[in-house]
Amino acid sequence: MKERPNNRFTFHPPDTSTHREVPVAGGAVEAGFPSPADDFLDAPLDLNREFVQNPASTFFVRVSGESMAGDGIGDGDLLIVDKSLPPHDGCIAVCYVDGEFTVKRVKLERGCAWLMPSNPKYRPIRVDADNEFLVWGIVRHVVKSFE
Repeated sequence: MKERPNNRFTFHPPDTSTHREVPVAGGAVEAGFPSPADDFLDAPLDLNREFVQNPASTFFVRVSGESMAGDGIGDGDLLIVDKSLPPHDGCIAVCYVDGEFTVKRVKLERGCAWLMPSNPKYRPIRVDADNEFLVWGIVRHVVKSFE
């Protein structure tokens, strides 16, 4: 299946004017065998402080589609994207290609770049000097949606 970038992205800047700390249960949660529950809470967690290193250049973007499922990015997930970071080979980025946005892993080659899906149902997108192309921002975090 050939994928064309889509323009269904809506970008949302973080609201760092608010300060809301959420209690965090102490210790780690076992993904194997259960461990005894801790009877204390660690220091509160502020999600802005934890996930938004550069507030002026950070945006939230909701994912539409399954082309990045192999990297754990699915339909409905929320990406935390930083526009201040330089793109590099292998990074996952929100890219602007010929008037539309897409999220892919960037593979840099001499004279071109490839936007690589991680779902084998989709084909890579080759971009070169003939394309209008911009790495819009680098994906720093993914907030999973289980709905």
